[in-house]
Formats: sequence, C-alpha cells, structure tokens
Amino acid sequence: MQNRIERITEVLDKNKAENIEVFDLRNKNYFVDYAIIASSLGSKHTYALLDHLKRDLKPSEKFNAVDESSDWIVVDLGDILIHIMTPEYRVKYDMESFLSALADGKEGMNR
Repeated sequence: MQNRIERITEVLDKNKAENIEVFDLRNKNYFVDYAIIASSLGSKHTYALLDHLKRDLKPSEKFNAVDESSDWIVVDLGDILIHIMTPEYRVKYDMESFLSALADGKEGMNR
C-alpha cells in the first residue's frame, strides 16, 4: 500500500501539484483506507493532473470512478480517494479539517 501512495504522490508532485497531503483512514469507519488531497494551479491544471495520473498509474491502478469538474476532481481507486482541487475550492471546502479530525478519531467533535 505504501508503494502505491508514494507512486501517486510522486506523479502529483512531479507535475506541479501543490500542498499534497495523505490521510491514513484505516480503521476509522470511513469508506476508503487513504485519502490524498492536492492543489492544482487552476482549472486547466486540475484536468492535466488527472491525465497524468491516468497515464502514469494505469494499468497497475484501477480507476473505479472519476468525478470531474474544472475546480475539483475526485478519483476513486477503491481503497484510496484522490482529491485534486483548485486553491479556492480547497479553502472553501476545507477537506483537511474533516479528514484530519477523522484520522485523529475526533470525527464526532465540532471544530
């Protein structure tokens, strides 16, 4: 699993994704084991990062579903969820707070 996470973050990093964060959600009552969040440089870059992931990770990774918009793309690899977001959407939806609380076992607490 760690090799898969490293490969995904390497692809994102080498293609100029910013603020890449990995959340270990194993045994945390969440539907995936890991979530990865990365910021794009803008809408076109969001799509470009998805293309890089598809090109560099297939066929070793199975893309179960991809939900695309120009501001936020979610890639479902089954046990790993990848969020690629524009900086504005990343601030607006603040997934880090939710996933951090979940990873720390504080999912029921208010922030």
